[in-house]
Amino acid sequence: MAKLPIGIQTFAKIREDDYAYVDKTPLVHTLIEEGNYYFLARPRRFGKSLLISTLQALFEGRKELFTGLDIEDKWDWGIQYPVIKISFGGVARSLEDMKQDVGNILEENQRRLGLSCKNPQDIGGCFKQLIWEAQQKYGQKVVILVDEYDKLIVDNLDQIEVAKQGREVLKDLYSIIKDSDEYIKFAFLTGVSKFSKVSVFSGLNNLKDISLDSRYATLCGYTQHDLETVFAEHLRGADMERVRQWYNGYNFLGDRVYNPFDILLFIDSGQIFDNYWFATGTPTFLIKLIRKNNYYIPKLDNLRVSKGLIDSYDIEDIELEPILFQSGYLSINHVEQTDFGTEYSLKFPNREVAISFNDVIVRYLTGSGNNLPTKKELLTSLKQGDLQQFENTLTGVFASIPYTNYVNNTIGSYEGYYASVVYAYLASLGLDLTAEDVTSKGRIDLTVKLGNRIYIIEFKVDGEGRALEQIKARGYHHKFQGTGKDIYLIGIDFDSEQRNIAGFEWEKG
Repeated sequence: MAKLPIGIQTFAKIREDDYAYVDKTPLVHTLIEEGNYYFLARPRRFGKSLLISTLQALFEGRKELFTGLDIEDKWDWGIQYPVIKISFGGVARSLEDMKQDVGNILEENQRRLGLSCKNPQDIGGCFKQLIWEAQQKYGQKVVILVDEYDKLIVDNLDQIEVAKQGREVLKDLYSIIKDSDEYIKFAFLTGVSKFSKVSVFSGLNNLKDISLDSRYATLCGYTQHDLETVFAEHLRGADMERVRQWYNGYNFLGDRVYNPFDILLFIDSGQIFDNYWFATGTPTFLIKLIRKNNYYIPKLDNLRVSKGLIDSYDIEDIELEPILFQSGYLSINHVEQTDFGTEYSLKFPNREVAISFNDVIVRYLTGSGNNLPTKKELLTSLKQGDLQQFENTLTGVFASIPYTNYVNNTIGSYEGYYASVVYAYLASLGLDLTAEDVTSKGRIDLTVKLGNRIYIIEFKVDGEGRALEQIKARGYHHKFQGTGKDIYLIGIDFDSEQRNIAGFEWEKG
């Protein structure tokens, strides 16, 4: 079997050392044939750096690396283009460090291309000189490849003024690309986030954004077909349906894809299911946004947004939804054309993200570090239909929450906080949940499907036992009758003074 390219982002190394490789060159060839300036946003660890490295090797004419690949007989190997590659590696936390990083990157390109810069301190001037002199020296137009174009900004979203300085540094750099159009053959920029073109790219308005272009939906990531062909031997004996539930689900308006990092580590571990991708980065900044805005967590279950909301955002007005989507914690579940334009329904892409992200949310909402015993009790009680145990466990959860968590996390009313805690706990179990489930008579607060059981849950605060009454009065359970499953109606009333469950009523529907 071919070796697994874990952590390898260099195309040449993968090809020369016989690592497993998913051939992306058909899409790469189409990309080059149909345009010149592109932008692609994808979550971290999704293969963006490998794609950039592939493009570099292709334009440099390294034919030996493409033997047996789709593009081998379609490319003119007689032409070699000078490539300027801009890749932000380390973390720059000040304006001085940012300028130093850009200077070092330009200097590395000068060495590789055998060129020099008259004034290294002038970033824009040096970049422009590099483009012009590379075209003159090599007799071919220049290819510009930018990996993690947004890193100077993203790494500093917790210190907005520094992030703004990073934006200005990048704006000065990228504006040179537009000004140097006559010397450029091809330009490709990638990153995690998509900031508004006005704020980052300035005059670079000729970039074609293919982030949600169905033709290039699988340009990064592994498809189901890739797993069944390239990695067939590696995945022999694996429960492929469970693999799909755990790691598939990223949707960029084409075939859904897997994060390569997950699949490679899943195979390398001996097919142990774990949160490989999630563990590589803690969403601390997102939790801060959730806390700041007192965000109602169940909304994440089936978030409906406009294309404009997730398309881009500005540093001065950061919203949670576009960051959750662009960073990979939410993905597109459904697309609908409405009178107001395109509407996207967003959900957690898979079990890994749903479980891991909501574990973090539970710790934030409850202040609890070890939630495993509680999770086991909740899951067991729902599997067995033991609602007395379910009530007891939830009562214990709220009894253990520090008073400060209630004070700091009121979301409009206490109901939002209580519902968020219950939802996050159940979502961290990887259960089939639907928050605000729509019926002809209203919205069910929470629906849980587990095996042969369906639980319909309604929350009230200081409601004097009205939660169960509302379920029955509005017939929320009627939509599930005829499914052959056991239906449980659960009304949970909370007392805002006692900060715990005041009433827990249930009956079978």
